[in-house]
Amino acid sequence: MRIGIAGITGRVGRLLVEEVQAAGATLSGGTTRKPEAASGLPQGVPLFKDMAELAANSDVVIDFTHADTVIPNAQALAAAGAAWVLGTTGLSAEQQSAVNKAAEKIAVVHAANYSPGVTLVQRLAQMMARVLPADSYDAEIVEMHHRQKVDAPSGTALAIGEAVAQGRGVKLADVRESGRDGHTGPRKEGAIGFAALRGGQIVGEHEVLFTSADEQIVLGHRAFDRRIFATGAVRAAKWVKGHKPGLYSMEDVLGLPPL
Repeated sequence: MRIGIAGITGRVGRLLVEEVQAAGATLSGGTTRKPEAASGLPQGVPLFKDMAELAANSDVVIDFTHADTVIPNAQALAAAGAAWVLGTTGLSAEQQSAVNKAAEKIAVVHAANYSPGVTLVQRLAQMMARVLPADSYDAEIVEMHHRQKVDAPSGTALAIGEAVAQGRGVKLADVRESGRDGHTGPRKEGAIGFAALRGGQIVGEHEVLFTSADEQIVLGHRAFDRRIFATGAVRAAKWVKGHKPGLYSMEDVLGLPPL
């Protein structure tokens, strides 16, 4: 099995190199915006000039690059027929549409977070939201990441929020409250709130809190090492090879039954 890595010289890219090799798969090569940083890669690993070349030489490509690359990457992978494990978050409607269109031709796994633990947190959050009434239990999601993170709330926090919204049968965009500041007035019934904290080199911490007048339930996850994301992505790459075209999630990779 040939696995390619987009952004192979990045922090996650280098971990992916190690995890692909540990899984016994063939590292087909990668792309990078910084070829001068390739000195630390294993000897003989080819660097390709673009996604089209990488896809043509891979069965599956793992992509944790940037939202700006999603549309051209989707087109290149679909044209080559290579499966796609996508970990990029914060996609616009146009970019998400490109992913969906690619999934008509190739198998695509798209997840905000490839940690099995986070996947289970999302599933449990959806289940809890189904049985805890929105008019009695306020849902709040708190996340903290390293100081270099540029987006807020995190893609994982938003994915957890989507899970809560699905459990309640609403659209997240209609009930989302982020970054409260100043005289905001009372909390709106049924809102799903987000708070984002930044500091140090924290890999990722997420909590979803359901709070009523009488009790609070807290569901949380802490990542100690970003290697967990690389390990999960390689697991997804091994799983997706040979699957028919379609858009899959980490829940599919883990074999979780539909709710």
